[in-house]
Amino acid sequence: MISYLKKTFSGSAEEFHALVSGVLEDSGKMFVVTANPETFMKAESDAGFDKVLSDPETVIIPDGIGVIKGMNGIGIETHGRVTGVELAEHLLKEASRLKKRLWLYGARPEVSDALADVIARDYPGAVIAGRLDGYGHDSDEVFEKMASDDPDVVLVALGIPVQELLIHRHLGKFSKGVFVGVGGSFDVLSGTKKRAPAFFVKLNLEWLYRIVCEPKRIRRFYQSNVKFFSVLRKEKKLEKKKARNAPKTPDA
Repeated sequence: MISYLKKTFSGSAEEFHALVSGVLEDSGKMFVVTANPETFMKAESDAGFDKVLSDPETVIIPDGIGVIKGMNGIGIETHGRVTGVELAEHLLKEASRLKKRLWLYGARPEVSDALADVIARDYPGAVIAGRLDGYGHDSDEVFEKMASDDPDVVLVALGIPVQELLIHRHLGKFSKGVFVGVGGSFDVLSGTKKRAPAFFVKLNLEWLYRIVCEPKRIRRFYQSNVKFFSVLRKEKKLEKKKARNAPKTPDA
């Protein structure tokens, strides 16, 4: 858990957005994982997903406030969340500004259609090189087609960890592009689902808003956030114990 936190981006959202813009302008390549405590808990029990997060080339950003608190708890100074939905919106804006090519994969058919309409209306400079909903497709074949379309931005909305495992498996087929697993962001960006009110966003309480709207999420919240901090406390105690028991080097 601590190893994930240590490699998570600690700057501001504005700084990360500028970094991503630079990658797009230079036709570079970047794979971004948007992380909340659930992300790290899944990786703890999934060797394949752990490999994805531990890859030096994988960039992790703190989507959830729990990740920020976890980073602060091990002494890392942070500058706020870098949310997946805001990153996706920034990428759409930059794709429009720079006339870049998009590939959109995932979500329900009606959400995918609605998002395409929003992009055509609000981001006219962006080119949709390819688009498929998340149902009834062979994802490996989709990525083969995707690679041949030479996109600059790839947004995959299939849920954690499926979207990240898929991107990581096929990343070598692409010579450029910004790749992000965006979970439910297509629903928000398309207008088919509203994001939490600004009050909740400002106070980092989007998790609470989602639980109020969908009470069944409370179990999921416990399985991820509560257990995340329990595991983190155990790891911190283990690190302190190792530090105390480490042989002391004699003074020169």
